[in-house]
Amino acid sequence: MAAQLETDRLILRQWKREDYSDYAKINADPAVMQFFPAVLSQQESDAQAARITQLIAEKGWGFWAAELKATGAFIGFVGLHSQDEQSGIPNAPFIEIGWRLAKEHWGKGYAPEAANRALQFAFEELAAPSIYAFTALPNIPSQKVMEKIGMTNIGQDFDHPKLPQGHHLERHCLYQITRETWLKSNIKVDF
Repeated sequence: MAAQLETDRLILRQWKREDYSDYAKINADPAVMQFFPAVLSQQESDAQAARITQLIAEKGWGFWAAELKATGAFIGFVGLHSQDEQSGIPNAPFIEIGWRLAKEHWGKGYAPEAANRALQFAFEELAAPSIYAFTALPNIPSQKVMEKIGMTNIGQDFDHPKLPQGHHLERHCLYQITRETWLKSNIKVDF
């Protein structure tokens, strides 16, 4: 059964078929896709959403659909994904954390809010020893979210294996947070 997570303002849940059209709009937005190789067609976006939905159904977790509690609106995804050892990414296999939100929902703190909840799930429910995130070097906004949730750039920049040599987004940085670091930063002291 797929886990459903909540934060103060968001629900992270399994995808619904009606999310797909909104997700396609997100993937067709050049601003959202600035740090990806290209915008996605409706067909490419639907296929990606279907794959994400299938992975959540299989594992119980993944890149959850992010929904605003106040309105029920789908705003993108935030969650976790397995990278296998054949991925070509340093330190794989590992669980990565990632997000993609509609542009009109940027700057409101939704990505770090949801990502913190996803980290809690990863460390408490999955007992992951560490979580990674990666992005193209020019993607400073995503790196800021990584830092807000306590992740550290571990200095293992790499060429993304799915991008052609010389592509302007080829070089990626790798961030990590360990369970131990997360636990220390989330200690609640009662007086």
